[in-house]
Amino acid sequence: MARILDTALVIPVIARLARQAACELPQDYVEALQEALEREESPYGKDVLQTLTENARYAKACQIPCCQDTGVCVVFMEIGQEISWTGIPLAEAVDEGVRRGYTEGYLRKSIVGDPLERINTGDNTPALLHIDIVPGADAAITVFPKGGGSENMGVYAALLPDAGEEGIRHFVLDAVKRAGGKPCPPVTLGIGLGGTMDYCCLLAKRALLRPHGSRNPLSRCAHLETELLTAVNALGIGPMGTGGRVTAMDVRIEQFACHITALPVAVCFQCHAARTARAVI
Repeated sequence: MARILDTALVIPVIARLARQAACELPQDYVEALQEALEREESPYGKDVLQTLTENARYAKACQIPCCQDTGVCVVFMEIGQEISWTGIPLAEAVDEGVRRGYTEGYLRKSIVGDPLERINTGDNTPALLHIDIVPGADAAITVFPKGGGSENMGVYAALLPDAGEEGIRHFVLDAVKRAGGKPCPPVTLGIGLGGTMDYCCLLAKRALLRPHGSRNPLSRCAHLETELLTAVNALGIGPMGTGGRVTAMDVRIEQFACHITALPVAVCFQCHAARTARAVI
């Protein structure tokens, strides 16, 4: 029997998650920042990581944004196939939740309604909504504020199929070198492999939602994640581009099938403010 939900239920949930994500970095990530501080050898890098760790704790304690750029509000929903919706269109409910969260939380509104006219919408809508239909009768909501500095550094390429793992390594490392300190490192790198151009980039972004330190269940991808993390940190870019051992906190790969003519690769950068908040209704 279907579970019937009114779309209005998601409004207060998304409003709360938007405020929470802006102010509270996930605890496992805060602990990882502390571990990175202990690993870092550069005095400047250590100072940056110390500041970032203190900033995260202060933001949570005082419920203020951990970064002034509270970003584009990306919303992922995993909706059980046994759910039926009533009420206003789901996308409208999501936007209303974002509108309330950013207004009530006094979060910076960073969305312009037209890429060329550049007029701010004033409430950080529209959100970017991604929906997956999954088994069950629950709806999971993840709010993912994506700052401009890191998002602007994202790259995609359709490599030739024979490029293989070496081609992927070269592409990723070149992207990190080009980005330098612009995406506010230490970064987390989400890498998409396969699919089409749009889906490959989405895979890269989804990879950023995985828990810190998690590895792809495919051993080949897991090995490549570890290799790339070591190689990126050997570049010496360091925290906020000041030099050091900790350029990346993590590298995560998501893959999908692709056409025989190409090897699609996308790199999505996440800055040091790795913000997400999740709830299930």
